[in-house]
Amino acid sequence: MADVLKLDPAQRQILATLQKDSTLSTQALADKVGLSPSPCWRRVRELEEAGLIRGYVALLDRNKLGLTTCVWVRVKLKKHSSDVLERFEAVVKGCEEVVECYELLGETDCLLKLYLPSLEALSAFMHNFLLKIPEVDVTHSSVALREIKNETALPL
Repeated sequence: MADVLKLDPAQRQILATLQKDSTLSTQALADKVGLSPSPCWRRVRELEEAGLIRGYVALLDRNKLGLTTCVWVRVKLKKHSSDVLERFEAVVKGCEEVVECYELLGETDCLLKLYLPSLEALSAFMHNFLLKIPEVDVTHSSVALREIKNETALPL
């Protein structure tokens, strides 16, 4: 398990602000969090070096890209062994349609989250990719009817 870092109020404020807009200049960030630019820049660098800030990305509108279908697929594997899970993970990590994958406890071994253009694309994904993975035993899919909340910012 990763070490949990203790954050002071200024670090929390920096992280909360950057989660909302990582394009802010050091001056603009410093103004928002009530620090001068040099100490603010140093704190951001410390947060990056500590691994708290893993990177900076642009958040894209999936609907405007035609990825209007959000699907969760629960996967049960044929066997429970580390080599089976490793082979499954390697294949899934190489699939761009899978945006998230979690190993679970319980009846389902893994949960996949997909963004696809249509239900036809889901059918193609299932038949041409997922069901061809030898380690896969059973799958169950759920299609989102609508998105109620989708946040990238973590609660601090």
